[in-house]
Amino acid sequence: MASKIKKGDRVVVLSGRNKDKTGEVLKVLLQEDRVIVQGVNVVKRHTRPSQMSGGGIVEKEAPIHISNLAIEDPTDGKPTRVGFKFLDDGRKVRFAKRSGEVIDS
Repeated sequence: MASKIKKGDRVVVLSGRNKDKTGEVLKVLLQEDRVIVQGVNVVKRHTRPSQMSGGGIVEKEAPIHISNLAIEDPTDGKPTRVGFKFLDDGRKVRFAKRSGEVIDS
């Protein structure tokens, strides 16, 4: 099943300790229905020194479940649901149900 949220989308967090935060989707983990969002759900990892890094406490984004996210409406920045429709040239695009604005360019 294809996800309604894709890499590069601007999303709003609907619930949890990061509620109302916004960010850009960095990665979509389709198998687990989770998404990594820039600046949201930041956790601290205690890493051991290796050849690549010096170790220490590293802050990184942890995955957040897709059900806790909504796409940001392109017109007013508020959370919106996503629908699909076909354009006149036959392309299938996503659109914001709140404003009717096309999300895919």
